[in-house]
Amino acid sequence: MDKFKEIRPIVLGLPIRDNKLLVSECFDNVKNQTFYRCLGGGIEFLEKSEDALKREFLEEIDADIIVKDFLGISENIFTFNGKNAHELILLYSIDIKDEDYKDEYQIKDSCDDHKVIWVDINDFKNKTKILYPEEMFKYI
Repeated sequence: MDKFKEIRPIVLGLPIRDNKLLVSECFDNVKNQTFYRCLGGGIEFLEKSEDALKREFLEEIDADIIVKDFLGISENIFTFNGKNAHELILLYSIDIKDEDYKDEYQIKDSCDDHKVIWVDINDFKNKTKILYPEEMFKYI
């Protein structure tokens, strides 16, 4: 699936601990903008969204998670690095298992290296840091 030519079903997890949200720090080269996004990824054919979320966290940061509540579905149409994209996001509240908790993680995906950090939710609310998609504000 080409994520820049088709509607992509994805699942994202919102782990919150001590008023901090675990997010990936990303950079859009065209906009020259640092932004943050919750972790997760594509749902494969015949894969349940909860299983996809667990798989993505294992693949991206080698962490086991506890999937808690289904929060909702969000449609996200956006531009990243000058390319249009369209996602349908299934969103869950989750916990990182204590034995896998770290202050910071490093992931490598097909684009480049990303730092995964806990960011104070107030930094997003007072707009000192950018959280995408903006609909995440309903859940934090």
